Amino acid sequence: MDPLAIARRLFLKRLARCGATAALLTGGGRVLAGNKVALDGIRISQTSEEHTRVVFDLSSGVVHKLFTLSNPPRVVIDLKQTRESNTFSASNKKTSLMHNMRSADKSSGDLRVVLDLKRKVRPRSFSLQPDGKSGHRLVVDLHGTNLSPTPIKTSQQEQQKRKKEYIIAVDAGHGGRDPGAVGRKGTREKDITLAVAKKMKTLINRTPGYRAVMTRDDDRYIALRNRVKIARDNNADLFLSLHADSFKSPKVEGGSVYALSLSGASSEAAKWIAEKENASDLFGGISLDDKDDLIASVLLDLSQTATIQDSRELGSAVLKQMGKVAKLNNNKVQHAGFAVLKAPDMPSILIETAFLSNLKEERKLRTSKHQQKLAGAVFAGIKVHLKKRQV
Repeated sequence: MDPLAIARRLFLKRLARCGATAALLTGGGRVLAGNKVALDGIRISQTSEEHTRVVFDLSSGVVHKLFTLSNPPRVVIDLKQTRESNTFSASNKKTSLMHNMRSADKSSGDLRVVLDLKRKVRPRSFSLQPDGKSGHRLVVDLHGTNLSPTPIKTSQQEQQKRKKEYIIAVDAGHGGRDPGAVGRKGTREKDITLAVAKKMKTLINRTPGYRAVMTRDDDRYIALRNRVKIARDNNADLFLSLHADSFKSPKVEGGSVYALSLSGASSEAAKWIAEKENASDLFGGISLDDKDDLIASVLLDLSQTATIQDSRELGSAVLKQMGKVAKLNNNKVQHAGFAVLKAPDMPSILIETAFLSNLKEERKLRTSKHQQKLAGAVFAGIKVHLKKRQV
């Protein structure tokens, strides 16, 4: 299915989970007369020159319709059966993308909000339920990227076609105070992942047109979010997180590849492993819980949905090559909510090389020969994937 079609379907599903409906896109919703929604506040923030966020604090959920106008550029939001508020006069209405915000009551009982823009933007909107800290919210994101009068930024796939050097971020899972899984013979996951990662680095750097970036090259603890930051700071094209997990049953064996899932884990095993990996971030005393509106913004952005699709294709290519040198636990890319995979603009996969809880696989993972085979297979999958992207 086309990535944009997938994105639209996931977008609508996410809206439904937030208590909204497709009426948010069509304006077809109804609100009972006399039950007007109160607009309690407006918050405007600018996270970058290319991103402005407007948050409407509401007394209850609201059906809304969003559309754009040109000459001059504007974003219009119609809030169904919502009463006027004096919060407009108190808000700071200027950002790098917006120079004013105004409102007017419509004869239908709706409230129309107009965002006067400095240039064209790509708007996104979504609703959020109360979370114990904040009440009902409507979030409108304005993205200037790709639609500004300046030269249009090429997509990641287009950039890959033109690149002379691909930068591959290799993440050796766990490390330092976090040993990861431990096999029956005492093999520590953090040691296996680092050994395979180093062999991958050597293979990648020996190949013209490729360069490896390691998130860690020794036995140290690095928070999950910081691993992604290292990759992004180095302008990585792909992110690979290497693991060698364990499971409840010592009979479970084989390698697996995971990509981010918008709807959670795709199987009970995937969910169990995802929760275990995410929990490792607590070793550093850092919570992985983002604010709801930030998570929703990332998950609903169409660019990330396209990135997830690219991650799945990368994962499939890697799995096929891994199957030539090792047993697979599942020959299809699995989907789970790993925190380390939540980069919105960089295809990312998590590779479970094998299960340390399986004695036979533990023995193989301890050998340099098998580690080299795994490193070679993963890199071969990467090259196949990137070659397809150049077509």
